[in-house]
Amino acid sequence: MQRDTITVERFYTEQSQSLGLRLVAGATGLKRIIREPTVNRPGLALAGFTRYFANRRLQVIGNAESSFLKTLKPDARQVRYENLMSYKIPGVVFSRDQSPDRVFVREAEKAQVPIFITPLITMKFINLATLALEMLFAPKAIEMGSMVDILGVGVIIRGESGIGKSESVLALIERGYSLVSDDATRVTLIDGRQLVGTSPETTRNHMEVRGIGIINVASMFGVRSIRREKGLNLVVTLKVWEEVPDVDRVGMEQEYVKILGVNIPHITIPVRPGRDLARLIEVAAFQIKLKGAGHNPAKELNDRLIAQMAGTRKM
Repeated sequence: MQRDTITVERFYTEQSQSLGLRLVAGATGLKRIIREPTVNRPGLALAGFTRYFANRRLQVIGNAESSFLKTLKPDARQVRYENLMSYKIPGVVFSRDQSPDRVFVREAEKAQVPIFITPLITMKFINLATLALEMLFAPKAIEMGSMVDILGVGVIIRGESGIGKSESVLALIERGYSLVSDDATRVTLIDGRQLVGTSPETTRNHMEVRGIGIINVASMFGVRSIRREKGLNLVVTLKVWEEVPDVDRVGMEQEYVKILGVNIPHITIPVRPGRDLARLIEVAAFQIKLKGAGHNPAKELNDRLIAQMAGTRKM
C-alpha cells in the first residue's frame, strides 16, 4: 500500500482545469503539503477564534468571509491576515472570482502561501475539491496483471509470463469487452471499501503482445474497446494444470484475495493446451455477476441433491 504526498502544486496541476483554479500569488509556496483530504472555511479563525482551526487543510474564502473582512478597519484586517498566515496553511482559494486585496496578497507572498481564484460558488468548489482530494489521498497499490471490463464486471487477470494473459485479453476485446490496463493495474481504495482499477498514465490504451510488440488498442479496435477505470470485482489467476493440485469441480467454496485490506473473489483457472481461456474467464465473470444477484448454481444443486436424498430416506 502506498500513500502519496499531496502538495499544493500537484493539486493545482491536476485539478486546475476542472476547478477553474488560477494562481495569483505565493507561487514560491507551491511545495507546501496538504495534510488532510478536505477543505476548510476560516471564518472563525479570521474572527480571532483559532483554538480548533483546521490549518492542515486547504482554506476557502467565500462571500461570508469576504464580507466580514470588509467590516474591519485596515489595521485590524492586516492583523487577521498575519495571524492566518502564521499557521502555515497549505493555501487559500477565493471562490466566486473574488480578488484578494493588496494587503492579503502582500502577506501571502511574505509567508509563501499560494493564493488561487476560482469562478465556482463556494459550496460547489468545496464539494468538488473534497472529492478530488479524497481521490488523491486514497491508498493505492500496483497489482501485476491485466484488467478487463467484462459486461460490467472488473476482472484482473494474473499469471506467470507466457501463460496466455495477453492472448486471453485480446480475445475478450475482440468479443466486445473493454481493456482497462495491461500487465500492471493501479488499484485505488475508495471510501475504505471499494477498489477501482486504472492504467498507469504511460501505458494507457496500449498493450504488449508477445511476438508482435506494442499495439494501440483504441486505434485498432475502436474507443469502445478501452475504459479509463473500473471497479474491481474479480481476480483470475491462470496456472499451469500440473501446478493446481486440487481442481475445483463444484465451486461451493469461494476463494478470496486481499487487496488493500479488501477481500476480492478469486478464481484459479488451470491452463492446458486446447482450453479456451478467454471463454473460461468470461464465464467466471458471469458467474460472479450471478452470485452478486443472489444466484449460486453450486449451492442450488447441492440443496436439490440434499432434498432428494432426504426424500429417498423417507421412502
